[in-house]
Amino acid sequence: MNKISLMNVIAPKGLAVFDQNYQCQEKAENPDAIIVRSADLHDYPYNDNLKAIARAGAGVNNIDL
Repeated sequence: MNKISLMNVIAPKGLAVFDQNYQCQEKAENPDAIIVRSADLHDYPYNDNLKAIARAGAGVNNIDL
């Protein structure tokens, strides 16, 4: 099972694309992926198994590139 950490509220319609192989939860520990809208990730401690960060919206100014 892949764990997705939701850093902001994401509409149910947006989360409906994930099947039972994905567990989406608010600010999950040790996630495989992160979905963010406006949360600031500059000081977020990324774990070693993090594979992706998805930005719901435009721009990446809130993501530590």
